[in-house]
Amino acid sequence: MSEPDAQPATRWDDQWDEYPDTGATEPVSITAYPNGPLLVRGPFEILTPTGEVIPPRRKTVALCRCGVSSLKPFCDGSHKAIGFRTEQEPPAPQPPLS
Repeated sequence: MSEPDAQPATRWDDQWDEYPDTGATEPVSITAYPNGPLLVRGPFEILTPTGEVIPPRRKTVALCRCGVSSLKPFCDGSHKAIGFRTEQEPPAPQPPLS
């Protein structure tokens, strides 16, 4: 395992206050951040295995990928403390040879 970053962890879900709800309808997007959480934006619903809704409290949330968060399924920034690393992204598809 590599050394953890020296910078303090960022709680991605705390960025909600920067994006007030405009009432606009938009598609859901999920962005995998390198060495970090999955950031979910848009109208979405998170359910427990028994089907209960987990209130997201925000329009944009970060979901834990490292498995260490104390706020699962949400990210609490623990990935920084443990030095969580994701795999390299696969190379972009190449155009077919002519």
